[in-house]
Amino acid sequence: MWFWLSLIALLCWSGSDLFSKIGCRDGRDPYAHLKMVMAVGVVMGLHAAYEIFVGGAIVSWRVIWVYLPVSLLYISSMTLGYVGLRYIELSISSPICNSSGALVAVMSLATGGLAAVNGWQLGAVALVCAGVIGLGIVESREDEDLRQARQAASNYKYAKSFLALALPVAYCLLDAAGTFADNVVIEKIDAITGMGEASANAAYELTFLMAAVPSFIYVVLIRRDRLLPKMEAPKYAAAVFETAGQFAYIYAIADQEHLMLSAPIISSYCAASVLWGRVFLKEKLSWKHYLMILLVVAGIAVLGLFDV
Repeated sequence: MWFWLSLIALLCWSGSDLFSKIGCRDGRDPYAHLKMVMAVGVVMGLHAAYEIFVGGAIVSWRVIWVYLPVSLLYISSMTLGYVGLRYIELSISSPICNSSGALVAVMSLATGGLAAVNGWQLGAVALVCAGVIGLGIVESREDEDLRQARQAASNYKYAKSFLALALPVAYCLLDAAGTFADNVVIEKIDAITGMGEASANAAYELTFLMAAVPSFIYVVLIRRDRLLPKMEAPKYAAAVFETAGQFAYIYAIADQEHLMLSAPIISSYCAASVLWGRVFLKEKLSWKHYLMILLVVAGIAVLGLFDV
């Protein structure tokens, strides 16, 4: 069962990347990222209700408050990621965002975790860092005429921009900080409810729902921007994939005997995101881009392999 759950998580999270890109790439909509927050908040809120009233997850205001710092880091990172999708190809954004695992490893080393890290993991961190830095160098040095030529098929033109790379890097930093703090906070929640992961996940989803409320007030009631079903459909598809991927992920990694196999499968979902960007969004990168992305994906896969 772990194998199919791992594949489901991979497909769902890469699907979330694809539909998030479709829903947020239109630069003419300045509120697309807030509408994406609204969509994810609604779907996660519904799932949290199911987990609480049907699944038996225990959530209280105390649990929500204890997990709030981690929730805010995750929600902030995702919001910045949604903003960034209007400035850069998904094929570049997704590998950078998913480099947060390597950053967590670096943070662990900085806080005295060297003894728990082996040579393979150190090499994987080096691969990811080299790939992300390499992507930045390739992007900054690419000739503008070549950039426009390779982007012609997608009908979306992305100019050189510091913001284009800064936003997915900011996502990576915030997501890594959330992941680094997650284990400590979940232990506290487990001491409160005895259901650490389930309670924390439900608390996170409810906090996302709370974030959707001010987004709705600002976009719809204050700015009076319309929500058109045709434009919002990809966002809700992304929200469903995001929530389903999270659910499959939790149960896939719960099988400790196969964690060494399931972790790298799930961790490499950004490779599928690159594929979907090429197939469905007609994104075409240079061979230098793909070489750097290969380094990132390889590093993420190795990190996942040793995440036991």
